[in-house]
Amino acid sequence: MRDKSLNPEAMEARVARFNKLQTYQRQNFDAHGIPAGAVEKITARRVYPVMAPADYQGRSAGAPVKGPRGLIVSIAECEPGNGPGLHRHLNTVENFLCLSGRFEIAWGDQGQHKLVLEPLEMISVPRGENRSFRNVSGETARLLVMIVPESDEQSDPISYAPSLAKEIENDYGKGALEGLQKIGFKFEMSRCPERRTR
Repeated sequence: MRDKSLNPEAMEARVARFNKLQTYQRQNFDAHGIPAGAVEKITARRVYPVMAPADYQGRSAGAPVKGPRGLIVSIAECEPGNGPGLHRHLNTVENFLCLSGRFEIAWGDQGQHKLVLEPLEMISVPRGENRSFRNVSGETARLLVMIVPESDEQSDPISYAPSLAKEIENDYGKGALEGLQKIGFKFEMSRCPERRTR
């Protein structure tokens, strides 16, 4: 039996207030000198890290709530038509819960399969599967993103096609590409050797 509850100050350290969240674009991309245009090619317009393990190595490491190992939570906020390009997470399952608006989720080698999530609907995309999401509503929409590492390593490497790397380097310079690689973005064609479903 516990002797004592957390005091209000200790509990407040475990709270993420949306109006105080900073996007991981601001936390990571700005810090590595990655131009906004390069960021727009690989991620949703604004992603707010909410919770990550204390030892997490990746884009959401600056989340205000330090939670249990094995769960990274963020909120993607997208204007109509906005969303990240086709990519795959190499070590993690990515789960999407539509909070507001409507999101088209695409998957497959070329994103050929699609479905639409309405508010409070959820999908779980296994590691190694190409995926993207895009706001298909006429308003700014939010998607709760929960990433679950399938190994003890608390990181979330992502892979994009080499053609996108070349495009980023040509448009924004080698420094932009190197900055993206420093925070876990990979540009390669090889598929994840083992695909799992959940």
